[in-house]
Amino acid sequence: MFKRSTNIGDRLFKGIAFFFGFILIALIALIISELFNSSTASFQKFGFEFLTGQVWSAGEDIFGALPFIMGTILSSIIALFIATPLAVGIAIYLVEMAPDWISKPVGFLVELLAAIPSIIYGMWGIFVLGPFLIKYVAPPITETLGETIPLFAGPFYGVGLITAGIVLAIMILPTIASISRDVLHTVPYTQREGAYGIGATKWEMIRIAVLTYARSGILGAMIIGLGRAIGETMAVALVIGNNNSVPESIFQPAATMASVIANEFGEASTGLLRSALFEIGLVLFVVTFLVNLLARVLVWSISRGTQEVK
Repeated sequence: MFKRSTNIGDRLFKGIAFFFGFILIALIALIISELFNSSTASFQKFGFEFLTGQVWSAGEDIFGALPFIMGTILSSIIALFIATPLAVGIAIYLVEMAPDWISKPVGFLVELLAAIPSIIYGMWGIFVLGPFLIKYVAPPITETLGETIPLFAGPFYGVGLITAGIVLAIMILPTIASISRDVLHTVPYTQREGAYGIGATKWEMIRIAVLTYARSGILGAMIIGLGRAIGETMAVALVIGNNNSVPESIFQPAATMASVIANEFGEASTGLLRSALFEIGLVLFVVTFLVNLLARVLVWSISRGTQEVK
């Protein structure tokens, strides 16, 4: 009798778990189906040239997504380039160097950054970060590097790729730092003892024993941060400048796939414009999926290599 009731409970739990898993798959399928069906008109008119087109003109019904794809890629790369060393450095300090009375409150403050609404970051970027970059950062860079490297050419008016990249870096920093800190906590203490046993210094121990062991997890944290940077909308829309052209400099205004959808979807009066925005949403979904797939492959390959070394 007890065995029968247990089996019924197991079957019920299995059915409920399967139902919840099916709902998740169904929601993803519905999202993909809606994006694909709503972007059909744009795809039929422009084809794959939609991805390489550089003109976005609602008045002429000409739409190309390359400016927004490039804006998304460049702003995310800037954010990842700035945030990753800071986040990993914070994680190393909190786990390996800081005493408990510092580690816990600082760790809490780092995680608190993730709870700040994105609109607050955008407002801070406009009224604080932008004027600071205009006065102290942009002039020396454009004067020294702008003449030889077009990527650093001016002028700069406070909004642009560099502002969006820095704001995104601050937004993804707590994500990368928190995950990296948790990963470093999982490194066995015997790894550290072994490094000290062969005469390693503090830094050598961290580099050889800790970071090598945790590199797959840190890489996963970076990819998760990159995924958030790619999909961020409101903060980027406020500080990137929303210029529908391919950026040639980090100081130029630009736009991302998420920001152009947020800015123009509410005013998409023509069916072709709305369809083009849905197609950008489909491209954004595919890019996010590929980024996460790449993260899985990299983490798997690195984890496999670590196991083979062991």
